[in-house]
Amino acid sequence: MLIEVNNLKTHFFTEEGVVRAVDGISFSLDRGEVLGIVGESGSGKSVTSLSLLRLIPDPPGRIVGGQILLESEGGVVEDLVEASEARMERIRGDRIAMIFQDPMTSLNPYLRVSEQLIEVLELHRGMGRAEARRRSVEMLQAVGIPAAASRIDDYPHQLSGGMRQRVMIAMALLCDPDLLIADEPTTALDVTIQAQILDLIRERKEALGAAVLLITHDLGVVAKMADRVAVMYAGRIVEEGPVGAIFHAPRHPYTIGL
Repeated sequence: MLIEVNNLKTHFFTEEGVVRAVDGISFSLDRGEVLGIVGESGSGKSVTSLSLLRLIPDPPGRIVGGQILLESEGGVVEDLVEASEARMERIRGDRIAMIFQDPMTSLNPYLRVSEQLIEVLELHRGMGRAEARRRSVEMLQAVGIPAAASRIDDYPHQLSGGMRQRVMIAMALLCDPDLLIADEPTTALDVTIQAQILDLIRERKEALGAAVLLITHDLGVVAKMADRVAVMYAGRIVEEGPVGAIFHAPRHPYTIGL
């Protein structure tokens, strides 16, 4: 098992009271597997993904309970809830990488794409600039960006929405992560580009043998991509199982209504 989440609780402490955004969820994910987490906006999906990376803003949010057990090479298991921030900085972008919902909020608008990709490889792989640039161009080519050797020096605003999302995917995959978290990866894209991006995530997942945690409100995306699905409602997983079973014989009223 690559990652096992046990009774995870992430709460936000506000002037109006405690918001139990994630309220005791458990799930596991193996290498090469795709788990879809579905639910309406506000169900706790994105807070779950940010919790796995320990990126919850504190204050007002905090992981208040549970475990996030990650298996490393050699079978060593560590609890990310207890890991130091220095350790998490090594894990983020390396062992666990994330494709965010909006590339324009995740890419630095003031830096060329090349600078942002090279930085990842310098940080996590200790590469020199020339080698890092070569690897970055190869990855941009792998995610379908034409003329990658020249487009790599563009700024984010010079790229289309679909191209920016491809850059985000390239950045997430640069270090061959064990777990790829995709948070609404196709929300802002038109249908044709959506299909291309989903095919790309699947193809790279198979090439790397990575696990994918796919977070979405779109059941069609889950049907196309996932092996298993977990349905979230009000911070809890109300139903989980193989995609076929959840689609054809849902048990929970909330799932039926999705």
